[in-house]
Amino acid sequence: MQRRPPTYPRRKKQGAFRRRSALYFAKFQLKEDAVPAPTNAWPLRNSRIGADGMGKVYDGPDIRPEILASYGNTALVEAEMTKRKANRILGTLAAVLVFFLTWLLATESRSGAVAGTADYIEGVVTSSKGPEAGVWVIAETTELPTKFAKIVVTDGQGRYVLPELPQANYQVFVRGYGLVDSARVAAKPGQHLDLKAVVAPDGRAAAQVYPANYWLSLLAIPKGNLDDKDVVIETKECFSCHQVGDVATREFPKNLGSFKSSVDTWDHRMAMGPNASNMSTIFVKLGEQRKAFADWTDRIASGAYPKQAPPRPTGVERNLVISMWDWALPTSRRSDMAATDERTPTMNANGLIYGAIQSSDILAVLDPRANATTMIKIPSHAPVIDANTPASPYWGDEKVWQRQSDPRSTAMDSHGRVWVTARTRAPKDQPEFCKDGSLNKFAKYFPLPGPSARQIEMYDPKTQQFTMIDSCFAADHNHFDDNDALVFGQTDAIGWLDTKEFDKTHDAAASQGWCPAVLDTNGDGKITEWTEPNEPIDPQKDHRIHFGCYSDAISPIDGSLWCSGIGARDTTLVRLERGAKPPQTCKGEVYVPPPDKMPLPGSGGVAIDTNGVVWQNWRGAHEILSFDRRKCKVLNGPTATGQQCPEGWTVYTKPGPAFQGAPEELSTDMLYLTEVDRENALGLGKDVVLSGDVNADSFFVVMPQGGQMKTLTLRVPYPLGFFSRHASGRIDDPNAGWKGRGFWSSYSMYTPWHQEGGKGTRPKIVKFQVRPDPLAK
Repeated sequence: MQRRPPTYPRRKKQGAFRRRSALYFAKFQLKEDAVPAPTNAWPLRNSRIGADGMGKVYDGPDIRPEILASYGNTALVEAEMTKRKANRILGTLAAVLVFFLTWLLATESRSGAVAGTADYIEGVVTSSKGPEAGVWVIAETTELPTKFAKIVVTDGQGRYVLPELPQANYQVFVRGYGLVDSARVAAKPGQHLDLKAVVAPDGRAAAQVYPANYWLSLLAIPKGNLDDKDVVIETKECFSCHQVGDVATREFPKNLGSFKSSVDTWDHRMAMGPNASNMSTIFVKLGEQRKAFADWTDRIASGAYPKQAPPRPTGVERNLVISMWDWALPTSRRSDMAATDERTPTMNANGLIYGAIQSSDILAVLDPRANATTMIKIPSHAPVIDANTPASPYWGDEKVWQRQSDPRSTAMDSHGRVWVTARTRAPKDQPEFCKDGSLNKFAKYFPLPGPSARQIEMYDPKTQQFTMIDSCFAADHNHFDDNDALVFGQTDAIGWLDTKEFDKTHDAAASQGWCPAVLDTNGDGKITEWTEPNEPIDPQKDHRIHFGCYSDAISPIDGSLWCSGIGARDTTLVRLERGAKPPQTCKGEVYVPPPDKMPLPGSGGVAIDTNGVVWQNWRGAHEILSFDRRKCKVLNGPTATGQQCPEGWTVYTKPGPAFQGAPEELSTDMLYLTEVDRENALGLGKDVVLSGDVNADSFFVVMPQGGQMKTLTLRVPYPLGFFSRHASGRIDDPNAGWKGRGFWSSYSMYTPWHQEGGKGTRPKIVKFQVRPDPLAK
């Protein structure tokens, strides 16, 4: 009868302590028991260990002659055979023990990560269809001083690495197009965590995580008094404040009330909330065609959903790492921010990030090292505004936007001081030195009678004090030039504050200047007598133009100032040079894209790369246009009024959905402001252009690559509602690779309660990094 081998109880998995104990025991036994063979012995089978730590098999010499020589002496033969057998056993034991030692070392390394020595979570994402490539893995925690999340993309085999995680307990889940969100799984840094993605049961379920622009593509433009382009332009006016197509806009709030029709519901909705007057004005312009919005929400309520799915991240898009912190208040709208002096991106390395929060009268502050946020009240002597706004479906009669300083743009100087535009006084209280009749040379040349909506404040982190500075111009977006002058744009003029002069004198009037835009239409190379904008051009004179300067930029090549307006039908790009003795030496130029390169008007942001090429985004046509003045054959004279340099323009169109049944140029996207990453703070290279796509949770990127320009999308998938107005690249350590670099932005909707999570959700500050591959730790 064959004997059954004995059974043993299953051994429990060893913990880190038991593995270390076993490792020590194995080392000890290997040393004590693995007796070396005599020097004249032949190598035993499996007794040598290769360079990879695995046992190698070798053939030994023929021992039969030795056995034959001992024939007749049985005891001697048996002794020799026993000796050789023992040596073979010991050799085999040595090989097994070394193999076990190698395994234990690998296991010990992994157990050390579990014990807290690693700062990453890694694993593989699979679904019922196999590995899931190009989906997001999101880790979120509330155990740090402020809520924190890290987001990465899986590679082509579904693998992921969440790097640089602060020590905390995380909830990890998977989001991706074609999926529904997976269950959240608890995890800690140092853990290997394989995740199960969930394939969406149908298209409507999958579409719940699509960006707003895909849902808006269900809206059909009706025929009426306005042509299709005008309807799109008016609709995109709404994009300046919030997304259109998100859950908050495609569904009605439950407490909005009951009305006879969806059109009546929309009319009532547009008359509610702190921005009701602006919303109603835009909506009324649509006339009868506003019924399109009622039809849109009715069809969605009946089950309609976008059939076209957004593309998953591919290629270098999968190398993106997003870090995200909560800051400010649940009612905080609009937050331009600064992380460094943009002229020297290594300045303020690892330091505080500042954001001007318009509706809350605060500077929001993030300490990325401590994962903590604070708020600093911005002082003001201005009268209170938005104290009597209509009730909100979300906040009732609470005056969520009542404020005084109303801060907007933010910049940091070389001393780490933070400059913001803010209301320090009533707009009508324009200083006398700004007006006609003043002895101020700039007021004599081109008076600014006001009113001016915002002035300037400077916050010094060392003293924790604000300094208020009155200005003639209505300060808004700003940049420092190479001489430490802070440049501001406004309607019909560009102004600047010489911060060096102000530090010496504290004299606001003596420290600021401004210029109008006067074209050299007589072609003599200087500006003298001019005609006004409403007058015909006189070939014997120069000509002043009306222009918008919502966004401004400074050329690193020649210091010229460039302006882009904000008007829905604005078409201009304006260049100003101050010259040696402004304002007399100020001179303007204006450029307009050819009609075939701008199907819809509406200028937006402007930025300039290291070659002096100007990048301007267009809101109507969801395009970025580059303009290279070096290509222009005409710079002045009577024909230099806008269309004189068609050869200077190149178009880059952002892909994305259009309104239902409409041509491609009637897109549901809108680009707000544009930045150029001159110093490779992001990790995609120098002179990468990024424009915030406010209705698509993303940046649209144009980047030089191999002598060509490549476009891609950097998406923020969670929480839905990412809306970038301004970004700031900073290099914390130029020698640390991708870990020492980052591009910072913020969630800047006017309605943070529209973003995923709803009322009570706070705005975010976001750090973008691009690593060399999706698995870099």
